[in-house]
Amino acid sequence: MPRFSVIVPAYQVQAYLHACLDSVLSQSYTDFELIAVDDCSPDACGAIIDEFAARDPRVRPVHLPENAGLGPARNAGMERATGDYLVFLDGDDTLTPDALRAIADRLKETDEPDVLVYDYARTYWTGEAVRNQAAARLAEDGPAPFRLADRPGLLHLLMVAWNKACRREFVEREGFVFPPGYYEDTPWTYPVLMTAGSIATLDRVCVHYRQRRRGSILGTPDERHFDVFAQYDRVFAFLESDRSWSAGGRCCSAAWSTIWRRCTAGATACRATHAPSSCAGPAPTTAATGSPAPPSPPRPRAPRPHPPGPAPHLPGPAAGVGAGPRRPQAHRPAAGHRAGRRPPAALPPPAAAAGPRRPRLFAAHDGAGHGCNRERWSRRSAVSRRTSAPRGPPPRRTTTPSRRARAG
Repeated sequence: MPRFSVIVPAYQVQAYLHACLDSVLSQSYTDFELIAVDDCSPDACGAIIDEFAARDPRVRPVHLPENAGLGPARNAGMERATGDYLVFLDGDDTLTPDALRAIADRLKETDEPDVLVYDYARTYWTGEAVRNQAAARLAEDGPAPFRLADRPGLLHLLMVAWNKACRREFVEREGFVFPPGYYEDTPWTYPVLMTAGSIATLDRVCVHYRQRRRGSILGTPDERHFDVFAQYDRVFAFLESDRSWSAGGRCCSAAWSTIWRRCTAGATACRATHAPSSCAGPAPTTAATGSPAPPSPPRPRAPRPHPPGPAPHLPGPAAGVGAGPRRPQAHRPAAGHRAGRRPPAALPPPAAAAGPRRPRLFAAHDGAGHGCNRERWSRRSAVSRRTSAPRGPPPRRTTTPSRRARAG
């Protein structure tokens, strides 16, 4: 009997399947079986699995007659598993070197727990690898193994199946299976962690979670993303049916609040990101005739509240335009202010200045509408006369005689 049963479902991942299977077969820990499930993939995933099975006897190929989805494909792998622990890995992800050896050593140190949770890193197409931001919750400090009530912070980790090693006997005894549809990891992970009698953690990156630029399930708009609501309904149904968790207590309240927050956050993100026009649902129909219901009239908008103060002035039509005489303007706003704005508060009177008042250098405009200032220009002229050099007599004009003088 092998120590691990590594289950790899494959569907339209032929570009990444070679690297995935190689990362498992090249592990320094060799006591495992690799169950590769071809979920009726239209590409060359089935041929790749058969090629690896012909080269290595540890590879057990499984070909499904029709596409069933990620959850049922994992269930098909679990039915054929014979290892002590189940390890799940997606067809486009990879195991880090010596990951299975580190998992086996940690299982031995913690006395064979039901569930072992390890860490992962996101790998991007640029070659960058970023570790999980919640890695601090996987610290190996304190007693181990433990129960979820001792460390409920594990519920804040990413709810996936491929960052855990689950004891096969525990999974079969409790009857855990993956549901169909998208987000199948959610109704699997929560019940597994809550039911496990012993849990341990491994503070080590064991999986490289590939972030694909395009083509991933979570990054493609599809109406099946709304399966998240049914998946969380299964989680809440489990919470209500399990007496140990529905009885109350601090850990139960923490679990309910954490799951509810993640449910509402996931549902909001799903509606905002994965809602194409085809996902809007059927048009509403009338109950009597079954014909499409008429569109509802637009809702009237409430008037905007006006700030306290005098009523705003709404200018009427110009003189000679429109029907009827011009309406009297009862509330004329102050000059220089926009209509509808509250006039500024009155300024306090200026304080009495000591000494004679300085002459104003900027007086009002003259009658012609120009901005000149007689007093300013007169002062400038006086200064120029005092400072300029004395001028002599004007030069004598020598001009030609005018027409009248020539005629006389």
